[in-house]
Amino acid sequence: MSFPLLTATAALPAVGAIATAAVPAARRTAAKWLALLFSLATLVLAIVVAVRFDPGGARYQLTESHSWIADFGVRYELGVDGIAVALIALTALLIPFIVLAGWHDADPLETGSRRWRPTQGFFALILAVEAMVILSFEATDVFLFYIFFEAMLIPMYFLIGGFGDRAHEHGEEKAATQRSYAAVKFLLYNLAGGLIMLAAVIGLYVVAGSFSLTEIAEARASGEFTMATSTERWLFLGFFFAFAVKAPLWPLHTWLPNAMQESTAPVAVLITAVVDKVGTFAMLRFCLQLFPEASKWATPVILVLALVSIIYGALLAVGQRDIKRLIAYASISHFGFIIMGIFAMTSQGQSGATLYMVNHGISTAVLMLIAGFLISRRGSRLIADYGGVQKVAPVLAGTFLIGGLATLSLPGLAPFVSEFLVLVGTFTRYPVIGIIATFGIVLAALYTLVLYQRTMTGPVRPEVAKMPDLRVREIAVVAPLVVLLIFLGVYPKPVTDIVNPAVKQTMSDVEQKDPQPEVEAAK
Repeated sequence: MSFPLLTATAALPAVGAIATAAVPAARRTAAKWLALLFSLATLVLAIVVAVRFDPGGARYQLTESHSWIADFGVRYELGVDGIAVALIALTALLIPFIVLAGWHDADPLETGSRRWRPTQGFFALILAVEAMVILSFEATDVFLFYIFFEAMLIPMYFLIGGFGDRAHEHGEEKAATQRSYAAVKFLLYNLAGGLIMLAAVIGLYVVAGSFSLTEIAEARASGEFTMATSTERWLFLGFFFAFAVKAPLWPLHTWLPNAMQESTAPVAVLITAVVDKVGTFAMLRFCLQLFPEASKWATPVILVLALVSIIYGALLAVGQRDIKRLIAYASISHFGFIIMGIFAMTSQGQSGATLYMVNHGISTAVLMLIAGFLISRRGSRLIADYGGVQKVAPVLAGTFLIGGLATLSLPGLAPFVSEFLVLVGTFTRYPVIGIIATFGIVLAALYTLVLYQRTMTGPVRPEVAKMPDLRVREIAVVAPLVVLLIFLGVYPKPVTDIVNPAVKQTMSDVEQKDPQPEVEAAK
């Protein structure tokens, strides 16, 4: 029996969560180092998964399959394609930086009668989320996926509600109320989506007789299983609704700005760069593969919703006064690009969307973590409370600028490649949608450069005059991510080589081919 590499990759952070939570309360520093070591060990296993994956091999590799709930046909079934490998690597890469960035975010602090939760709990919850996200990327049994798709909400609820941002202009009592509101809103929105998906999961089992993604696909390919058009469309809507909430897609997005605003910066990165990617990933793996005809049927409406997300998110980002809310609305705009690329039904669009998931995770991590370092120094999230930071903290300002330029997809930085592919892939099939979506780039330049201008340039405000520059730990957090942004900006081939074969298989599932160019290239 071969070594269960996929199980080990997900189990390691789960074991780390238990071990970190078990550390005595007086050994806070030991708990931090333990969490960091487990996250680094998980990264090593994720690299092994990527190295052992053969892009030219079978669709799902490193597979594991064991009977679990035999009476209901539920199996513990894992497997990864190129898209899953890329997102597992992204998750495992970001968690050590999230842990390191949040090194002091959960330290005990007296504020009146309240105390922050134990430090151990903060890092244990982060590792628990990592385990559940990785299992979601690995699961090829629909019911198994659903369990972890929903289970990750619980640790995220406590991370948002129990370890919120300490920088709040209305005092601790008001801050606690707003954290609770954001956490409950996050939970209710995602639970509502999950309950609708549960009904669709049960419906799928009733019509297909299996939860196994591979078995259903094989039965469909052989003609042994067909689905009535109306049934397929209803089931598709049940799955897509849950994934659109998680992504998030307009108009199901409203939980995200509250959650990111009230979270610490590392938890905000965990939300938008890691957890939300499960929604867009699942659209590719489950919606398109299980319901190909319904996916094509819904494509026009989904593209319009994605386009609204792009423009709406960017417009609201322009008008924000809060740094974190600005980044949250920018992320809503970026998720619109990702979903647009998925449902453009072209290989360029879907390759770009997958690459966008990776690049957005890295660029958002840089921008949000630097914003978190900035906010922790000044004690305010309001843009108006800053000015002249680049004169007193040039390294902080410089890395903030790089993160911002990546957010607006500057050529030479990683997001440019993915956004270009998405737009090209969309334009070849839906030119009007592609043209309108380009205005999102203009708006991104506006909100990013205005944010930098208002916070980093101009006269030095008295409150920031003695602001320290980035410390060694903080440089260790952002420097590798900045290097990766530049590397993938000029050489994205390592990622595209892994994801392109999976994209071709997805295109085959929905029986779509790329549109032929109207003018033949000269030979």
